[in-house]
Amino acid sequence: QVQLVESGGGLVQAGGSLRLSCAASGGTFNSYTMGWFRQAPGKEREFVAAIRRGASITYYGDSAKGRFTISKDNAENTVYLQMNSLKPEDTAVYYCAAVQTSIISTTPLVYDYWGQGTQVTVSS
Repeated sequence: QVQLVESGGGLVQAGGSLRLSCAASGGTFNSYTMGWFRQAPGKEREFVAAIRRGASITYYGDSAKGRFTISKDNAENTVYLQMNSLKPEDTAVYYCAAVQTSIISTTPLVYDYWGQGTQVTVSS
């Protein structure tokens, strides 16, 4: 089993940037497709981005396209989410997730492992 720990959240003004990190341990990192999701109060968990195992193919949700970039460092067992041009509507708890498949899914139920989340707050 893999354990995931997110970091890098915080308070930022609109238009600013943050980089989230997700450190993985206890598994073979490159065997997992990794995803980022977010959940705002009273809303469902929303897909943000994912990066496929092996070839590192990426996929983004509509809210992330053009502003966010997902990447990973296999040597460090870490996946990143670079978030630029942040908006108040990006405010949410951001979660890292992992699943042992080559198929990128936007559905939270597909992912087997989750981190505890990191809060991102964007002020206007």
